[in-house]
Amino acid sequence: MVNGAQVDIIGSRFKYEMLTGWRLGLSKLFIIPQRYVFAVMALLAVANAYTMRVCLNLAITQMVKKTVAVEGDSNYDPNACPDLTTVKNTTMTLSDYITRDSGGSDLFEWSEATQGLILSSFYYGYVLTHIPGGMLAERYGGKWVLGTGLLSTAICTFITPIAVKTGGATALFILRVVEGFGEGPTMPALMAMISKWAPKAERARFGAIVFGGAQIGNIAGSYFSGLIMYDGSWEYVFYMFGGIGLGWFVIWCFICYSTPNTHPFISDDEKKFLNENVQALIHSEKQILDPVPWKALLRSVPLWSLIIAAIGHDWGYFTMVTDLPKYMTDVLKFNIKSAGLLSALPYVAMWIASFFFGLICDFCIKKNFHSIKNARKLYTTIAATGPGICIILASYSGCDTTLAVFWFIAAMTLMGAYYSGMKINALDITPNYAGTTTAMVNGIAAISGIITPYLIGLLTPNSTLKEWRVAFWVCLGVLVITNIIYLIFAKGEQLWWDDVKKHGYPKNWKHGPLSLRNNDSENAPTEKTSDEKK
Repeated sequence: MVNGAQVDIIGSRFKYEMLTGWRLGLSKLFIIPQRYVFAVMALLAVANAYTMRVCLNLAITQMVKKTVAVEGDSNYDPNACPDLTTVKNTTMTLSDYITRDSGGSDLFEWSEATQGLILSSFYYGYVLTHIPGGMLAERYGGKWVLGTGLLSTAICTFITPIAVKTGGATALFILRVVEGFGEGPTMPALMAMISKWAPKAERARFGAIVFGGAQIGNIAGSYFSGLIMYDGSWEYVFYMFGGIGLGWFVIWCFICYSTPNTHPFISDDEKKFLNENVQALIHSEKQILDPVPWKALLRSVPLWSLIIAAIGHDWGYFTMVTDLPKYMTDVLKFNIKSAGLLSALPYVAMWIASFFFGLICDFCIKKNFHSIKNARKLYTTIAATGPGICIILASYSGCDTTLAVFWFIAAMTLMGAYYSGMKINALDITPNYAGTTTAMVNGIAAISGIITPYLIGLLTPNSTLKEWRVAFWVCLGVLVITNIIYLIFAKGEQLWWDDVKKHGYPKNWKHGPLSLRNNDSENAPTEKTSDEKK
């Protein structure tokens, strides 16, 4: 049976297969366009990635034995907040309460520094697979690069309880590094796919949908972890989120594809629309990218300013994601159920805000109220300085738990602007090499994930309010400095080296021609080669 007929679109150089038979019938079963089916599945991919990444952040508070300092101890804090985990009208001690919730014999004696090292271990593997993952996604498509990476993370998450009980902190450290290896290609592969699925006018909306999955993951990871551990044991946290990750992989395999032109049942109208409105697809029949222009890429000041902004963002973000549960339990003295709920609330606010900022950004760009470059700078500034100030105010709220939680929620609300700012800037400046550049940006920036948990562990050996205040001041300084650099050097338009045939070489380029594929001009005989342009 013939499933399709080849069609040429007038005024365009691409071809595709018109749907007939079962593919046509299947395409009509989807109420929403396939690009938004992909966006929703990508959202769930990011959500699963983050639940599996952050579930340890709250679980570790119930995996370790707690010591309560009393007056006379060297680390006694007279300004410590009152302990809200104490149960009224009962003779149950705090030690008994913790043991009851956590299974008693399964508690570990890990110092704050050891806990910080374990919490940072994920990022040791995470930073190493970004660039290889991005390059593989650009060459072979992002579907399987993303899918297999998250599959490996799901398996590792599922076996975490067995591994940690068998090998202790060392086994957990190694397992988290392996999980990081699996999740490293997530963002580069997604960016490579988004560059093929998101029309220019819908990029901010796509960014808000897809990357909003991070907040869903943080919300689910925090809230459900707290609920599970309040009534059960910490092991079930890993079983649940690992199992959900395995289920997502099965669905992803059947309904998502790397590009619209490889999708077997996307509608003809939508395929035509995307091929005419997505820059990376225009004139892309049998497109093979030129080799990654490393010598231009590594000398790109706008790209490095984006990397520096991402370092600042990740520093603030990982401070919140990794250590907010510990602040809730160790400083503000919330019980595990309350800590899970209150740790989730800031990410609910951030998720909602990301959609709001995305819609405003798209509207203002479409109406020419500001350029893409100014939009990226504006929303990045909101998302950097605002949260930094808010977490400082939270630390000076002392034991006023309501006010402290308010400032944490305000911080993450403002951080939602990142998804309309620098988070999607790679699509603006390098749409053809979005996978590789996103890999560089996320990979280098993720070093913050290695530094911040361990540094906070060193800065807060006794988890006192004054110690945490110092850590938050450091965070504010990093956010402000990195944002200033981004404001000075950021760009919002395609960089010349992303398409040297279109833009040519800049006048001050003195590093020789970029490497091009041999059959580059085969399908465009009237177009000048890059050497001729130079």
